[in-house]
Amino acid sequence: MNKRPLLRPVMLAGTGSDVGKSIIATAFCRIFKQDGYSPAPFKAQNMALNSYATPEGLEIGRAQAVQAEAAGVPCHTDMNPLLLKPSSDKTSQVVLNGKPIGHRNAYDYFKTEGREELRTAVNAAFHRLAEKYNPIVMEGAGSISELNLRHTDLVNMSMAKEADADVILVADIDRGGVFASVYGSIMLQTPEDRKRIKGIIVNKFRGDLRLFQSGIKIMEEISGVPVLGVVPYYKDIHIEEEDSLALSKKQWTAMQGKVNVAVILLKHLSNFTDFNMMERDPRVNLYYTNNIDEIKKADIIILPGSKSTIADLYEIRQNGVATAIINAHKNGSTVFGVCGGYQMMGEEVLDPEGVEGEITHFPGLGLLPTSTQLKGEKITRQVAFQFLDEPGLCRGYEIHMGITTLTQKAGRPCKIQDGEADGCYVSERCMGSYIHGILDNIQVIDYLLRPFISEKKYCTTVDYATFKEEQYDKLADHVREHINIPLLYSILEKR
Repeated sequence: MNKRPLLRPVMLAGTGSDVGKSIIATAFCRIFKQDGYSPAPFKAQNMALNSYATPEGLEIGRAQAVQAEAAGVPCHTDMNPLLLKPSSDKTSQVVLNGKPIGHRNAYDYFKTEGREELRTAVNAAFHRLAEKYNPIVMEGAGSISELNLRHTDLVNMSMAKEADADVILVADIDRGGVFASVYGSIMLQTPEDRKRIKGIIVNKFRGDLRLFQSGIKIMEEISGVPVLGVVPYYKDIHIEEEDSLALSKKQWTAMQGKVNVAVILLKHLSNFTDFNMMERDPRVNLYYTNNIDEIKKADIIILPGSKSTIADLYEIRQNGVATAIINAHKNGSTVFGVCGGYQMMGEEVLDPEGVEGEITHFPGLGLLPTSTQLKGEKITRQVAFQFLDEPGLCRGYEIHMGITTLTQKAGRPCKIQDGEADGCYVSERCMGSYIHGILDNIQVIDYLLRPFISEKKYCTTVDYATFKEEQYDKLADHVREHINIPLLYSILEKR
């Protein structure tokens, strides 16, 4: 541990969902690291389909893995002890300390009965983390003023009380009503919780900051809480996003002059961060779609991961997307499947244990000679592997509930360091793999693009790990410029 003065935990709480809590928490993790502290992120309860495998082979929310990366520490389940992975509009898989413990519908999950067991688990995770790191950068969930859920809250003000944390309220000015949302969020707290709110951050500002100077004064007067800063909206900083709301910004179309890569927009699409590196490759135009005409235009079609493989397979058969993929492949397009998408590309998906529902057998797309049987036990692990004969070691991670076997002789694209083989390879234009993050490796991207680009455009020097480090530093610089960091330290150093 460094010799810097100890800081109190800080919680980034929100006036609502998607106000930018995760991004500000990521920035704070990097800022504290830069300033000589040993920070670590913490979110007691997260709801997301984007998840990540820890070095121990356990599962956490992707946002906390990103924040740990910004903090320069290995991710751990104590950083996100409770993860909810939606499997329908009303039901989620519950992952506790990195392992699934079953499915719950929303009504049962938020009942008082059994709540203390979960509370004990998340509190214990926080205290284990606080023994090793300082400060702990905590993140709330949604709005802190959901009064009907206050008695069962595990992640917002009750967690701040348990941690004795100072709370910074994050508000999104871009959506409008920022004064009402800030004032209401503070005044709806109990007197005890209200005292914990030590600062306000106004996020996603567009325009001339000088025009909001009077707004800062008004906000401080009506709330009695200092405004730490107003953070402008940015477009040139790229941090991996967790929330599926980000997908609404990624639904583009094919264009001339680049390799068109269509990621199939599944209803239960998971881990869309798998495609961030390819999306930023200057040779590529990557877009998300379930439009048949846009699929026809794609040079490369990617079937992504899914939280409900059979349900998504059923839907793409019903809406014509499956036929469009098969026809595009016949006409020369590459089809590449990742995790659930890899399962869909096979001959069949079997679910005799009812892992995903009542359908026990469903035909796949028939593009790969494989059969998948879904299993109740989830496989989660980080892997190092070689991709085909491409030079260099690649890295990724697995999170899946199923075993896929070859029904006839075929190749395996990935040779994992422990001697196992992964995936199925039919040709350079038809293959799949269970490995998330496989497209974070430039060797794999270069291989997929090779049939569609000229030799002179083939080589690239993109290094995704270096790129991400640069983005964390840019984010920290952006937030430092617009947040009163000395005031933040003054708040956190008080006893």
